[in-house]
Amino acid sequence: MKIIPRSIPDGSVSALLQAKIHPLLAQLYAARGVCSADELDDAPARLLPPSGLRGIDTAVQLLADAITAQKRLCIVADYDCDGATACAVGLRGLRMLGAAHADYLVPDRVVDGYGLTAPISRRVKETGADMLITVDNGIASVEGVAVAKELGMSVVVTDHHLPGDHLPLADAIVNPNQPGCEFASKSMAGVGVMFYVLLALRTELRNRGRFDRHNQPRLEQLLPLVALGTVADVVKLDANNRRLVALGLKQIRKGVMQPGIRALFEASGRRFDMATTIDFGFALGPRINAAGRLADMTIGIECLTTEDVSRADNLARMLDSINRERREIEVSMREHALLMAEGLCEDGMTPPPAISVFDPDFHEGVVGVVASRIKDKLHRPTFVFAASGAPGKEHELKGSGRSIPGFHLRDALDLVSKRHPGLILRFGGHAMAAGCTIAEAHFDEFEKAFAQVAREWLDAATLTRRLETDGPLSPQWLDTGLIEQMQLAVWGQGFAAPTFSEELEITSQRLVGEKHLKLELLHHGSKIDGIWFNHTDPLPARTTLAYRLDINEWRGERKVQFLVEAAQDFEGGAGNMGF
Repeated sequence: MKIIPRSIPDGSVSALLQAKIHPLLAQLYAARGVCSADELDDAPARLLPPSGLRGIDTAVQLLADAITAQKRLCIVADYDCDGATACAVGLRGLRMLGAAHADYLVPDRVVDGYGLTAPISRRVKETGADMLITVDNGIASVEGVAVAKELGMSVVVTDHHLPGDHLPLADAIVNPNQPGCEFASKSMAGVGVMFYVLLALRTELRNRGRFDRHNQPRLEQLLPLVALGTVADVVKLDANNRRLVALGLKQIRKGVMQPGIRALFEASGRRFDMATTIDFGFALGPRINAAGRLADMTIGIECLTTEDVSRADNLARMLDSINRERREIEVSMREHALLMAEGLCEDGMTPPPAISVFDPDFHEGVVGVVASRIKDKLHRPTFVFAASGAPGKEHELKGSGRSIPGFHLRDALDLVSKRHPGLILRFGGHAMAAGCTIAEAHFDEFEKAFAQVAREWLDAATLTRRLETDGPLSPQWLDTGLIEQMQLAVWGQGFAAPTFSEELEITSQRLVGEKHLKLELLHHGSKIDGIWFNHTDPLPARTTLAYRLDINEWRGERKVQFLVEAAQDFEGGAGNMGF
């Protein structure tokens, strides 16, 4: 583990200070590339305009025509939190804008696999739909779109995933990552894309005289859902995504949110009046994702779309129960998968450049979570495979992968598929997360081919775990009010939460709960409590620690606490974030 302080561009801090940004926050923002206070302005007017999205004009014309003609609309969603929130935003927004017949269909992870397939298009047609709308999928669904068109449906694809070599022949495609799209934010989640389509659709309907600016539907009510899906999908929090998240958080903290979101805060024991991105990423998001992993994402979508408070509470409790089951499956599966991965280590110490593991007993709904844990532990691109549970697909393996900075996972799969035609049956995804399907008989071939690409693309520097920090912390900033202010800011993927590092004296250390290291630290002469979750090895009396700031409340007393992330010569963990 190398702990590396972030560099701060010359002049950035002073520009932020002139805008009355707190000195510590100015330093933190400047280190993350913020050059002016304008980038921190989260007013709705600062959002990028929808007009920049290629295909959006055609999409809203089709949608406006369909609403006017009272045609039947069906949303085809994905079975993760981004897909569920995008579906909820689409349903709620279309109905707010006048759609008389709007429904949805969500694929089953096991039976249907990912995306708009030909069978799903046929099922949509059987519902009587005139128009099929995808959310968080569809950009790679060439066959599924073709079948939908053959059946007489018009098709609007809204997605954010990277396209393949051929685009589907949909009536309209809205995706910031499609060729020719100049929209500045390439990192929008699927829920963000759908929200933007609704913004443009409202403008189109207003221009047609359906309503005016004074009585138009208030689509900003959907922002809590947009914020949740954006954070849960771990997309890069660029300036536009940060604004979407900040706007959603503000509403939630004021108590303005869908009944399902409020119920999920209650079920996870979180305070909505102090809502943060941590709550989205580590409490609400996993509970919704659990439905798609182990049960039926219909539960998650119904929770987010119902206006019945009692029903929302029941569904949230159901999601909480499913998530507890997911954790139990994950723990046993993770331990077994990690032992398999560590067994691949050269000389018993050094992991191979990429890791692929499979066991017949693995649960396909949890392979992505387990791949993420192995990646975090060994700092290697990782694929975890499970046998498909789909009828007739028993000899196929479904794999989910997670990557490290500097290794584009989807591009790696693309190269493997070109070098070994027929090896990968299906694949798709992003730079940091991707999925693929292979024949069970070809697992060994995939493992070798994937490792070979990693061997060619990764060097020693990339394979060395690095933790960027904000350097030493001045003792004047050890203030609970300031820490609370920092916690309420928007942090996440590509805009990391503040982590500080410096050499500290450890005056005492002991284990608590058998797996957490409780510390008493000396920071510039003052005693500070610290804890390193899920770490049991003792530390030297003086060592360089990387830590986050937290507030520990005990018997009415609020004290600053350091949450240790890593030590210079030790492997750190993510800590107990509420899974």
